[in-house]
Amino acid sequence: MRRMDEVKADPRVILDARRGDGGCGWVTVHGRTMRVVFSWGGGWDHVSVSLGSRCPTWEEMCAVKSIFFRPDECCVEYHPPESRYVNIHPYCLHIWRPQDKEILQPPIWMV
Repeated sequence: MRRMDEVKADPRVILDARRGDGGCGWVTVHGRTMRVVFSWGGGWDHVSVSLGSRCPTWEEMCAVKSIFFRPDECCVEYHPPESRYVNIHPYCLHIWRPQDKEILQPPIWMV
């Protein structure tokens, strides 16, 4: 995950509040302002992204990923078992990266 000084330096970002292991604010991408909540505690880097009336698009999530994570970091949007679903906001998506492990990726020829 990028350092907070790097994130704050991005003109697309407005931070609202910050605590020891994360914070929240807004990110403007492709003319749309989205709410973000980010953290790096508990062994995970995490960013949640939400809009008021729809889920963020793939392009919007890629832009948010580029703001909070370095180009060489692999991050994921999980689809957990239904028994582990948590849906507090219907238009919120999440980007995750474990801090102590590499995320398994398929071979490039399969992608």
